Amino acid sequence: MLRETKKLSQGDIEKRTGLLRCYISRVENGHTVPAIETLEKLARAMEVPLYQLFYDGEEPPELPNLPKRKSSDDIAWGSTGKDARVLGRFRRLLGRVDEADRRLLLYMAQKMATR
Repeated sequence: MLRETKKLSQGDIEKRTGLLRCYISRVENGHTVPAIETLEKLARAMEVPLYQLFYDGEEPPELPNLPKRKSSDDIAWGSTGKDARVLGRFRRLLGRVDEADRRLLLYMAQKMATR
């Protein structure tokens, strides 16, 4: 346990964080899941970086080489550039069309998209 490695008692942590000793015990024994703010207090009290509460060793683990995730801007059609201008034009035109014609246009678009 990191606290014991640092030769700190639960009372020492209580004094440094303002957290009750019984709460610290519940966290250490897995009976309570602390908020991130509480974890930050505990890390500061033990004078360690936050990651050390989760990992053994002096350095954080190496991150796996994961493929870059697309952002919502990359995924959403019409969010930038030419597509955004086309979408804006559709919105303006659809705002002038009555409800029955909008439903007909939506039905036609659905049929075209399934081809």
